[in-house]
Amino acid sequence: MLCLTDSLRQGDPSWQPLLSAVQTAPTLALLVWAAWRLARVLARQIVEEVLAERARQPTEWPCCPRCGTPLRSKGWVARQVESLLGCIRWRRRVGRCPRGCKIGQMAPLDAALGLAPHQRTSGELQQAGCALAVFVPFETVVALLHVLSGVRVSAGAVWLWVQEAGQRAWQRLERDLQGLAAGQAPAEEPIETQTAARPLLLGADGVMVPFRPEVGTPKGKTVWREVKVAILARLGRHTTRTGQEVTRLERRRLVAVLGNMEALAPRLWLEALRQGIRKAKQVAWLSDGARGFWRLFAENLSPYAIGILDFYHAAQNVWKGAAAWLDGRTKRARQWFVLARHRLRHGEADKVLADIAQALELDGLPNSARETLTKLYAYLDKHRDHINYEQLKALGLPIGSGLVESACKWLIQQRFKGVGMRWSDDGFNHLLHLRLSWVNGRFESLFQWEASPNS
Repeated sequence: MLCLTDSLRQGDPSWQPLLSAVQTAPTLALLVWAAWRLARVLARQIVEEVLAERARQPTEWPCCPRCGTPLRSKGWVARQVESLLGCIRWRRRVGRCPRGCKIGQMAPLDAALGLAPHQRTSGELQQAGCALAVFVPFETVVALLHVLSGVRVSAGAVWLWVQEAGQRAWQRLERDLQGLAAGQAPAEEPIETQTAARPLLLGADGVMVPFRPEVGTPKGKTVWREVKVAILARLGRHTTRTGQEVTRLERRRLVAVLGNMEALAPRLWLEALRQGIRKAKQVAWLSDGARGFWRLFAENLSPYAIGILDFYHAAQNVWKGAAAWLDGRTKRARQWFVLARHRLRHGEADKVLADIAQALELDGLPNSARETLTKLYAYLDKHRDHINYEQLKALGLPIGSGLVESACKWLIQQRFKGVGMRWSDDGFNHLLHLRLSWVNGRFESLFQWEASPNS
C-alpha cells in the first residue's frame, strides 16, 4: 500500500483528493468505498491510455462499401462512451471516401473495439444493466448502476438494452426450435456422472400475468393472460448438519411461453433433450389435474417418464366430493375425508374409488352431489396409474408439484406482477427470455462482445 500511495502521489494530481479520502477514512465501510472510487478513476485512466496507444498505431483503412476505394484519413476526432468505470474518452482517426460517397465518417478503431457508430454505452455496462433488470424494475436498475459505478443512465436506456438482449435470446430459441422441427436434436448439456444418475423431474403449470389492453398505450382495463411454465431438474440428496437426509433440486432449467400448450410442447421437449431425457435412468412428470398438461405428457413424455398426479390437488378434489356427498359441515364428512386421504396416500386408491361408487348407487342422492362424485370418480379413475403414492415415495420421488409452483413464483410472479405493472407483448417476451437465459445458465453467451477482424 505504501509503494502504491507513493506512486499515486507522483502521478495525476487529480488523484490526491481520492487518495486522501482513502487514507483518512474512519471506518472500514468508508475506506472500501473511497478505495473503490479511486480504483475506478485509476482503471479508467489505464483504459484511456491503452486506447490512446492503440490509436497511435498505423491504421489499415477499409474500402468504401459503395465504390470500393480505400478510405482516406480526415484527421482525429474525439469520442466518449459511458462504462462501468465512468465516462471513457479518447481520440482516434476517422476516414471518408476520397470520391465523396455519402457513407459518413468511419473509424476502424471503433469497429475493432466492437463499437457501433452511435453507441453511447459500453457492452459491459449494458450487460450489467440487463443482469440487474432480470431481478428488479428498470428504475431500480438505474439507481443501482449509479451507486455501483457512478454512471447515470435512463430507465429508457435500460429498457432498450433489455429489448435488444431479450430479442437475441428469443431469436436463438427460434433457431433451435426450427432445427428441432427439421430433425436436428440439440446437443446435450455436459453433466457429471453422479448427477446424471439421479432422477430427472419435469412439471408444468400456468400463471396469470397482467397485460395492457392496447398496443402503445397503458390506458384501458387490464387483460390477464396465462403464461405456461415448465421446470426440469435433477433430484439430488443432501445431508444437513444434523445428519438428516433431505432432497434438493439440482440443475434447474425453466421453460416458459406466453401462448397455448402447442407452443409449450416443443420448447419443453427441446430442453428435455438438452437435459438428457433419453439417457436418464428415471424420469418423472408432476402436474395437477389440468387436462392440457396431461395431454402434453401423454403425447410427448409418456414413453420416457412416469406420471405423478399432485397428491395435494387430488386430496383437494376428494374433499370436494366429501363436502358434496356428506355435507362439509358435518363430522362424518371430515372423518370420511381423513380416511380417504390416508388410503390415497398409502396405496389404497381402489378403496376410495369403491366408496365413491357405492355412494353413487344410493337412492335419494342429490343431483348436484351425484354430479360432483361422478366427476371425482372419473378423475381418480383416469389417473389410476399416476396416484400410486406409496410406491412413488418408496422410489424416492416427490408426490407434490411444489417445484413447479415455486418456479412460477420465482420466474413470473416476483418480476412481472409488481404493483402497477402491466406489460406489452414484446416487453414481456424480451424480459422473459432474458430471465430464462439467466436461470438456465446461458446469459453470458448473449453478450459475447467480439472484436472485428481488423483489430
